Amino acid sequence: MSLQPLPHSERFDKASVTVSGTVTDEKGDALPGVNVILKGTPFGTNTDTKGKYALTIPDSAGVLVFSFLGYKTVEKEVGNRTILDVSMGLSDNSLDEIVVVGFGLKNKKETISGAISTVHADELSHASTVTAAGALVGKMPGIAFRQSTGRPGSAPDIEIRNYGSPLVIIDGIQKDYGSFAQLDFNDIENISVLKDASASIYGMQAANGVLVVTTKKGKRNQKPLITLNGYYGLQIPAGYNKPADAVTYLKAIIQDETYNNVPASARSVTPEEYNKWVQGAEPGYQSFDWFDYIWQTKPQTYGSLNVSGGSENTDYYISFNRVEQKSMLRNFHGFDRTNFQSNVNINLSKKLKVGLNVTGRLERNRQPGLPGDDYDFALQSAFRNLPTKRPFVNDDSRYPGISAIDPQFSYGWINEEMSGVYKSEVRIMQLNGTGEYNITNNLKARVLLSYWFKNYRTDLREKSPILYKYNEAASAYDIAYQGNARYTERYVQNSEEMTSNMQLDYEKTFQKHHVHLVTGMETKSANYPGVYFLGSPEANGIPFLTTKTVTYMRDEIPFNQNRLGVLGRFNYDYDSKYILELSGRYDGSYFYKKGKRFGFFPSASVAYRISQENFWKDNVFLDKHINEVKIRGSYGVLGKELGNPLTYLTGYNFNQGSAILDGREVVSSRITGLATDNITWGRVYVLDLGVDVGLLGNRLTGGFDWFDRHQTGELASRYDVLLPNEIGFSLPSENLNSDHTRGIEMNLNWKDNIRNFTYFLGGNFTFSRWITGTRYRPRWANSYDRYRDLWNTEGRFRDGSFQLVADGQFQSWEQIANHPIDQDHYGNTTLRPGDYIFKDTNKDGYITDLDMQNVTYRVNNGTPWLNFAFQAGASWKGIDLRAEFAGGSKFTYEQQWVMRYFDGNTNVSQYLADNSTWYKDIWDKNSGYDIGRYPLLTKGVNNWMNTHWPNSNWQTNVTYLKLRNLELGYNLPDHVIRKAKLAGLRVYISAQNILTFTNMPGGLDPEMTHDAGIAYPNPRLVNAGLTVKF
Repeated sequence: MSLQPLPHSERFDKASVTVSGTVTDEKGDALPGVNVILKGTPFGTNTDTKGKYALTIPDSAGVLVFSFLGYKTVEKEVGNRTILDVSMGLSDNSLDEIVVVGFGLKNKKETISGAISTVHADELSHASTVTAAGALVGKMPGIAFRQSTGRPGSAPDIEIRNYGSPLVIIDGIQKDYGSFAQLDFNDIENISVLKDASASIYGMQAANGVLVVTTKKGKRNQKPLITLNGYYGLQIPAGYNKPADAVTYLKAIIQDETYNNVPASARSVTPEEYNKWVQGAEPGYQSFDWFDYIWQTKPQTYGSLNVSGGSENTDYYISFNRVEQKSMLRNFHGFDRTNFQSNVNINLSKKLKVGLNVTGRLERNRQPGLPGDDYDFALQSAFRNLPTKRPFVNDDSRYPGISAIDPQFSYGWINEEMSGVYKSEVRIMQLNGTGEYNITNNLKARVLLSYWFKNYRTDLREKSPILYKYNEAASAYDIAYQGNARYTERYVQNSEEMTSNMQLDYEKTFQKHHVHLVTGMETKSANYPGVYFLGSPEANGIPFLTTKTVTYMRDEIPFNQNRLGVLGRFNYDYDSKYILELSGRYDGSYFYKKGKRFGFFPSASVAYRISQENFWKDNVFLDKHINEVKIRGSYGVLGKELGNPLTYLTGYNFNQGSAILDGREVVSSRITGLATDNITWGRVYVLDLGVDVGLLGNRLTGGFDWFDRHQTGELASRYDVLLPNEIGFSLPSENLNSDHTRGIEMNLNWKDNIRNFTYFLGGNFTFSRWITGTRYRPRWANSYDRYRDLWNTEGRFRDGSFQLVADGQFQSWEQIANHPIDQDHYGNTTLRPGDYIFKDTNKDGYITDLDMQNVTYRVNNGTPWLNFAFQAGASWKGIDLRAEFAGGSKFTYEQQWVMRYFDGNTNVSQYLADNSTWYKDIWDKNSGYDIGRYPLLTKGVNNWMNTHWPNSNWQTNVTYLKLRNLELGYNLPDHVIRKAKLAGLRVYISAQNILTFTNMPGGLDPEMTHDAGIAYPNPRLVNAGLTVKF
């Protein structure tokens, strides 16, 4: 905490009072570093090494607040005292913590009976991520995560217990995941994650769990506090599959031609030319490093300004912030975002309070316009551009040359001037109005009204490439290649969402009984109209669309998407010991036909804090060492919105092809299919059993949960009823199937201090798996087909793939000749040293697909089944250090393309080349073999079983642990900031993703899902930052 001295005029006012004293712990030992603050102001001081303090305050009517990590906060009125000694007891802070569960509902953590985890602002503020979602990774159990791409502005995939994408609630309003991801993490007060049946109060879209986000508010009776925060960082490319150098590339070509018996006269490279490349001395024979050319170290910057405070009847929090993340790809601009947040609350009377929250956001992406996916095109270019070529003719940047076998991938022309430009912009504005009226002391009414508007626009101008060659005879640059495909594309969407929420809230405590009842209604209406144009300009210089050049237009007609929910929740606890919660929601969706539109989704949870029993407190050992034991359980039904909307209506899909009728083109329409009224809500049954503990004065805290989630009503078609092919479509889907997810999660944390040295460490993990449930009349040709059908065999883990199981490699011709298994079905005559040996699992003497086994998990997609994280930190005399690790296991990476074989149209992966089998003499097929991890490196298919049949040599069950964040900070001491009249000043340096422990092949980033390892990598980020308060 940063403290500020009283202004000079106040410190020396005639009515001022100097209060001093000593702060001790329960044992009477001095407590250094305790924060001593004059309540309602940012001014104060800290105790010294002997626990002593002295503070001058304006008058004796003030209240001093004493706070210290691990101890209960103490408030003392000054009164007539000038000496004020304080004893601080160990804190049950983790129990007193307030947990926000949405709809204006808050509970103390000690009376929470569901599986709910919370992370607070101070834990998020140490992140230097671009997105709020990135700041959440690893902070709590139950969160499965994977940052599959590091593209500027991208966020990690986050799932709760591997259920799927969660519902997001921001300040009581349902939003999409992108709204959460692009929220500035410095504007967040806390995030609560509802992982079990407690999510049922959110109804229809809460089946995958709920992220409840609360943004910051101002504090009453506090003078304006202005906070400036900023950092400058450098992004460093890491974890990417690198292309080979020129010598390795030519070596692979030579070996392939040797393997294919290409005569010397037809060789692509002569021995003399190859030696020139090896020596690299002559002009034109130096390898060009396309990776270093395309990938660059680029900056990432962040700045924010916020002001907060309040009077007796108002509070406010206003912030502006901007982040800019440059793309590490050459000539790509990157991503920038500007956020605005304003939260104001006013007491109009003793009974009526109103509030207005205004949220604004502007996002922009910009990069060269390229065919297909712009980033993927550039990523492939690192391999498609050959290391024997350079980007420009005579290194003149005005004349890009042909550097790839497919000329359009030549990177020299990839810039906005030559290739065009792609731009996207997102503008968002949201207004939330709140009102709260105290009808009686125990009964209040609340209303929340929200309007959200989003303007999304993309503009693409894609030019055709023009590449050059040098004509030495004419001393001129001639066109060597010119494309003819040009595109101009524009999409504009204006979206609106309107939400209303009305509640009655009754809360009363009588004796040891506490009752809390909430009932309410929520409505949401939305529409997302848009228009799309695609055109083909006649020349590169035409930047706009005309009626003549437009080749396609799509008008997305708006229609209201309406939802309605009626909710109720009842909480009861006796002496914070016996705890009960009942909740339910009656939901309706526009998806379904009248009569099947509504569903009721109830839940119940109970908890027993056995540590609050008298027999426990009377036992000296238990009371002192085992401070908290809470046993809890929950069960409920959640609704899941399935299928597509309005499937109970028949209709037509427009623009489904065309035909020439009477000499002119006629665009056709196609019937959407059979209408069905057999689709309604899916129902998800969630069971959770857990225990929370606090030990050794609650310095050691933890929890454990076992959960089971059963989804019913999953959509499937009745395939035992066949329709004639002439109809053109099959039977519609119905609620027929089910699935399971089952798992465990655990967390353990330790916090303590030794005099003025404070430290913490902790960790968490979550493990869950999908299990196939019931299927509608499954059918298989034989038992083997059933064995391999993981998606339709009840009780099987629903992931992974089947492949041959490798059992080493052939080391010699003699070993191949003596091999008892016919592996290639030609008596092993096509095998060579370096080829894989496969297990004959069915013992029939042949290798076929009947020998394939499932030894993998989800392949190249999804979040890991096992997620874990560790954190540690310490602070001493203003210096603090923290490290955050996060990782995953039980997911599978399968190598493809340049990580699996030599594609003749591209360069070879340096990793694959370094680990492949080579001829001892690449010019001589009979020179023998240097056996590598992979088979002989040749172009295309190298023994079908080696490179194309699924086999375990190309698959890795990945485990990894990343040092996601390492931060060292320093808070300037009180006597220094007093002189500068500041409330606080902190400087820090930090690094993200700087260290990774993994078994991922080739040093690839283990979070990427691209099978060739050429996704945009998650960069290493090194930065320095500053936080100033005044």
